[in-house]
Amino acid sequence: MLPIGSPAPDFAVVDDAGQTRRLADFAGKTLVLWFYPKADTPG
Repeated sequence: MLPIGSPAPDFAVVDDAGQTRRLADFAGKTLVLWFYPKADTPG
């Protein structure tokens, strides 16, 4: 766990378009991360 207020470490994720995105790609910009479980359910 990171201490509250410490910078997030750089990480990479694949977005919904299949592109790899790194936290560092958004340096100096406002960024909102929305995590949700992938489910095979309607709605």
